[in-house]
Amino acid sequence: MSTMLDRAGLSVAQPLVAFIERHVLPGLDFDIDRFWAGTAAIFAELAPQNVRLLAVRDQLQGQIDDWHRAHAGAPIDTEAYQSFLREIGYLVAEPDAFTIGTTNVDSEIASLAGPQLVVPALNARFVLNAANARWGSLYDALYGSDAIAGPPQPGGYDAARGALVIARAREFLDQAVPLKGCSWRDFRGGLVDLEDPAQFQGSRGRSLLFRHHGLHIEVVIDPDHLVGRHDPANIADVMIESALTTIVDLEDSVAAVDADDKVAAYANWLGLMRGDLEESFDKNGRTLRRTLAPDREYDVGGQHRLTLPGRAVLFVRNVGHLMTTPALRLPGGDEAPEGILDAIVTSLIALYDLRGLGRYRNSRTGSVYIVKPKMHGPEECAFTDRLFDAVEDLIGVERHTIKVGVMDEERRTSANLSACIHAVRNRIVFINTGFLDRTGDEIHTSMHAGAMIPKGEMKTASWLTAYEDRNVLIGLQHGFAGRAQIGKGMWAAPDRMADMLDQKLAHPRTGANTAWVPSPTAATLHALHYHAVDVAERQRERIRDAVPSLDALLTIPLATARNWTPDEIARELDNNAQGILGYVVRWIDQGVGCSKVPDINDIGLMEDRATLRISSQALANWMLHGIASAEQVDAALVRMAARVDAQNAADPAYRPMAGNETASLAFQAARALVFEGAEQPNGYTEPLLHAWRARAKAAGVPSGAAQA
Repeated sequence: MSTMLDRAGLSVAQPLVAFIERHVLPGLDFDIDRFWAGTAAIFAELAPQNVRLLAVRDQLQGQIDDWHRAHAGAPIDTEAYQSFLREIGYLVAEPDAFTIGTTNVDSEIASLAGPQLVVPALNARFVLNAANARWGSLYDALYGSDAIAGPPQPGGYDAARGALVIARAREFLDQAVPLKGCSWRDFRGGLVDLEDPAQFQGSRGRSLLFRHHGLHIEVVIDPDHLVGRHDPANIADVMIESALTTIVDLEDSVAAVDADDKVAAYANWLGLMRGDLEESFDKNGRTLRRTLAPDREYDVGGQHRLTLPGRAVLFVRNVGHLMTTPALRLPGGDEAPEGILDAIVTSLIALYDLRGLGRYRNSRTGSVYIVKPKMHGPEECAFTDRLFDAVEDLIGVERHTIKVGVMDEERRTSANLSACIHAVRNRIVFINTGFLDRTGDEIHTSMHAGAMIPKGEMKTASWLTAYEDRNVLIGLQHGFAGRAQIGKGMWAAPDRMADMLDQKLAHPRTGANTAWVPSPTAATLHALHYHAVDVAERQRERIRDAVPSLDALLTIPLATARNWTPDEIARELDNNAQGILGYVVRWIDQGVGCSKVPDINDIGLMEDRATLRISSQALANWMLHGIASAEQVDAALVRMAARVDAQNAADPAYRPMAGNETASLAFQAARALVFEGAEQPNGYTEPLLHAWRARAKAAGVPSGAAQA
């Protein structure tokens, strides 16, 4: 446990004090005493409000539980149910018509459409790769993924596969920047005669820069390159703008349970804002060094130059309102709300960018972009607005410099989305759907209504269709087009790029101008969808569509009169138990909050706490309603412990669970998430994960063994 130091009446862990006072404040010429006094004032004013909001959550959930118990066994009367939700304040009145007033937003967020990466803040190499994913090689993305059928042949460059890649890239160029009277397949170099000459933007050496749907494409011409020398036009690659924005995540994808963890995450954010973050690592016996990519310069004729950003515009995702942190304790001894600490520290660090003190600029318009997850309803959004007001005053920046991205991932937020947007209307730059968290909250909110349909069937449930559509249409209704992002959720299978290319085209077709991807390769391939769909035009078309009603959104996905077979039950139990254990064992034993975890079919999926929430809530619900007994769930956990052990056999840092279930902290944590799931606040996994991870660290389990 860290030594605690007094700062303006707060007890602050020594690592956090050292980080702020030695590494952050001096470079900003910010007075140390003024910072801590202002921080203490923010906690004094807002920490009690934070506690009250959490009490409201519990009160509402208790009232909903009681209502469902009182109506057990009867079909849900839609009108009576919604009337009850309005009576208790779960549903609020819609605000009058309004348009968001956010200003000073970078074009990557306000007006362009393209992929968005999410990366755990604790992994410096991943963070650098994600920040640098603004530009991606289409040749590499196609060659190294299953977007082109079959694996490359061993032994160096596979020319046959390369030919397929080149043909696919030429097809893309024909669609995005067509030549007049011929195909890029027939291009042999020389002058480029485009159907639309305005698409040509400049050159860099022999390479040519084009623009389509606001996104840039660089055709790299290099006769000395391995590929270029054999190409009739000496085209060596096609580089495309890929991840316009990246979210550096302090929340669901990290395991940060104490001051040391928090400081490690904050330090990577500081390195990004100063532009000096770097990481060295070994690969195939060679030491490689990662740094932030510089901007890209092009000749546009005469003495004029065009400079394009070399990096994605960075958001930082703070934690939500629920969790507290031992890194800072309030005057009464209670742990401080972690979300308040995140807002203060990440915004303070962003002053390096706002003042132009870093090597590169993140926001060219002078904004700080913070994603705020897991807010429940407009009152909590309004609290975030007040918090950001207070932080702006502390760090001395103009009102609404700090922008907010609202994750539309809780049922009370999606049901009151207009009111939530209204509460932060002058700083909102982003709304985003999240299937997994939203499903977890759907199950927990209606835990006592009855047994839910299986997890796999949720994707076709009526509430989910309404949820996804409402998010786009409500955003457009309030003026997001040309001002802010409307986002869609993650593609979780990083090895299945062919499927992603087939399915994720649906996201821009809805009118959403961004969607989450798990890797730089996925960002490059998903960028093709924003060339295939003119999102701005789709938004102009969709703004005329009617917003789906609350009736559909609030339809509870109950498995009414379902006769379950023993095999159906066993498959669902095993599927959820395997997913829970596969993720939790890395979280507890290795401190890894997000990684590619094999599912029950050995397909690698990017898992974070949102995945865990839905799986644990699904099993808790089935136990509560007698679909499965406690004994059946325990048996599934034991079976799947052996399965997960086998899937991780090659990991030297892995600690087996099978046969060691009682002593394995990871297994016990996984079991607690299920057996205590119905009582966890809003079904969240964080309280139990943090408690068990802290026990593991106290017992000497290494930190972050798989983070590198």
